[in-house]
Amino acid sequence: MSSMLEFQNICKYFPGVKALDNISFKAYAGEVLAFLGENGAGKSTLLKVLNGDYQPTSGKYLLDGVEKHFQSPHQAIEEGISVIYQERQILLELSVAENIYLGRMPVNRFGFIDTQKANQMASKIIEDFGLPIHPSTKVKDLSIAYQQMVEIMKAYSRENLKVICFDEPTASLSDSEIDALFKIIEKLKAEGKIIIYVSHRMDEIQRITDKVAIFKDGHYVTTVKTGEVPESEMIRMMVGRDLGDIYKNLDRNKEIGEVLLEVKNVSSDYVKENSFVLRKGEVLGFSGLVGAGRTELMRAIIGADPIRSGEIILEGKMIQNRSPHEAMEHGIVLVPEDRKLQGILSNLDISDNINISMLDKNSNSLGFVDAKKEEKIAEDGIKNFKIKTPSAKKKIVELSGGNQQKCIVARWISTNPKVLILDEPTKGIDVGAKSEFYQMICQFAKQGLGVILISSELPEVMGLSDRIIVMRARRIVGEISAEDATESTLLSMGMIGEVKEA
Repeated sequence: MSSMLEFQNICKYFPGVKALDNISFKAYAGEVLAFLGENGAGKSTLLKVLNGDYQPTSGKYLLDGVEKHFQSPHQAIEEGISVIYQERQILLELSVAENIYLGRMPVNRFGFIDTQKANQMASKIIEDFGLPIHPSTKVKDLSIAYQQMVEIMKAYSRENLKVICFDEPTASLSDSEIDALFKIIEKLKAEGKIIIYVSHRMDEIQRITDKVAIFKDGHYVTTVKTGEVPESEMIRMMVGRDLGDIYKNLDRNKEIGEVLLEVKNVSSDYVKENSFVLRKGEVLGFSGLVGAGRTELMRAIIGADPIRSGEIILEGKMIQNRSPHEAMEHGIVLVPEDRKLQGILSNLDISDNINISMLDKNSNSLGFVDAKKEEKIAEDGIKNFKIKTPSAKKKIVELSGGNQQKCIVARWISTNPKVLILDEPTKGIDVGAKSEFYQMICQFAKQGLGVILISSELPEVMGLSDRIIVMRARRIVGEISAEDATESTLLSMGMIGEVKEA
């Protein structure tokens, strides 16, 4: 009897949010089922319910007709269910083999770990994947792409594997690595595994999947056979909601000025020949799917990644940003997407987090910091950005995600920038905080800043931007005015827009 995974009326509620609402469908052995939907449609949440990261508010799921209740990912793994997320779940200080067989390392007849045997076993899997890596290499010494492949190999190695789920697995992989992954997926399919493949990339979905389950706003819409429904129709099923009054009531800037920033044919190790202009007082949106290259382009602009070719022109003068600090000196700052890893300094208080980029300017010639100056900057930031805290000395980790994000924005605004780059600024914050951020972004534009907004939420990028640039496969593939933009248009451009080769 072939395996079957069934979801029955799954609901998952968070405070004020219905992440999953009455989800019911089936996935079958020997098939690759895609999950297709916008960011926030519920795809990853459902996977977290399946593997025990989240407990469903109501509903149930069954594997081979037997109801399951996993309290942790470890329990799911014991039952043969593996989920590979975008965020890597590997131990960087251990070797490739140790990561693959973590918790299952072979032992010799004396009961000691047999590292040589583990390396031999891992070598066979590495050979199946066709990768040029060694089992004894520490994972921290591998590229991000190979680290992702190690995680996939870890799931692949489990003998009891019944269900394997991939959440945007190709975001950091090259074409040859994607080919290797797809060969493994075909092998797993032939072995009768249930395979769930979460992706926005229509070309991959057409190439590797048998069926597509479509999600919208936490609801399951339908399942279609791959190839039987046009891509445009699948995109239509994913969209169509009202943007609501949250954007209509914004106090927008109506006086966009002259060109402030010009980016000409900029390439780095991660993006290829991208050009655009940003005007004073403009909110320029950047749309695109996971791995499109939006963040990587901004990292090149601020000097976090070296520019290999191209020019950056600010207020008519060519500049070179060899580091984010140098970019800040020129007036270009970036609020990063990953608040926890790249934004906050978790061991410091609010005041220190807001002032950290102003240490030079807040210090005298002997290097002593002017405490009163720092105190005023912190208090101004708390007041202007409505940061909810009893004191500037409160640890930043004790704030909500939205208030942490306000602290980071306050930090960069205190440097008096000309260009403010916001990378997924409302990611992981509640609706009330989002509304405040939207008003702040409009105020920044009215003050004459050039604002670049990267957002994976289509209503957000459409509702806030004056113009929208779309990226795919590490290149800009199109530009559209906010008035002409629709969710379907942006999704189509991001998924199937042409990329001209150099």
